[in-house]
Amino acid sequence: MSLLEQFQAGGFFMYFIALFGLLTVAFIIERFVALYATFKEAPKDFRKNILGFIAQGNFKAAQDYIDMSAGNTSLGKITSVACKMRKSGAGDEALQARMDEQLSKEISSYDKRTGFLAMFGNVSTLFGLLGTVTGLISSFAGVAAASPVERANLLSQGISEALNSTAFGLVAAIPALVAFAIYQNRTEKIVGSLTEQSSEIYHDFLFYTESHESEEKAVPVAASQVASEVMARN
Repeated sequence: MSLLEQFQAGGFFMYFIALFGLLTVAFIIERFVALYATFKEAPKDFRKNILGFIAQGNFKAAQDYIDMSAGNTSLGKITSVACKMRKSGAGDEALQARMDEQLSKEISSYDKRTGFLAMFGNVSTLFGLLGTVTGLISSFAGVAAASPVERANLLSQGISEALNSTAFGLVAAIPALVAFAIYQNRTEKIVGSLTEQSSEIYHDFLFYTESHESEEKAVPVAASQVASEVMARN
C-alpha cells in the first residue's frame, strides 16, 4: 500500500493532521531562521568599548559605535535606547523603564511563535486519536449490522483507518515536539544572556553617568567655597 493509499485509508481526520503537519514544517523553518540563521550577537568587546565612551560622557560617539558594530543586534538596540535617554538628560527610573521596554520587545521577538509548535504537536496527536476512535466505532458498528461474510472485510477496513490515523498523527506530532524542545532551549539561552548583558550595561550607565554628573556638579561647589574663603579673608 502506497503512502497516498494509507492517507486515504485514514479517514476524514487525516486532512486535519495534514494541515497541522504543514503548519509544523512552516513554523520549524521560520523559527530556525529567527533563532539561528539571522540571529546576531554583539561583539565580545562591545561592553568594554561602550564603557569607554560613556565614562567620558560622549554619548554621540557611543551611538555611532553601536550603529557601526551592533546596530542590528538586540543588545545594540537596548544600548542605543540607553544612550538616547542619557543624552537627553533622563533620570535613572526613566532609563530603566525604557531599557526594560526595549528588552521586552526583543524577548517577544524570539519567543512569540515557539509555543505554537507544542500546540501543533498535541493537536496532531489528538486528531490521530480521534481518527482511531471513530475508525473503531464505525468498524464495530458495521460488523454488528453486516452479514458474516462481510464482517471480516469491514473489520479490517475499520482497523486500517484507526491505525493509519494514529500513525500519521504521530508522524506530524513528533517533529513538532522535538523542534519545540530544541527551540525553547535556544530561546531560553538567548533571553538569559540578553537579560544579563542588558542589566550589566544598565548598571554601567547608572554608575558612570552619575559619576560624570557628580564631577560636573562638584566644580561649582568647589568654586563657591574658594570664593567664600577669599571674601572672608578680605
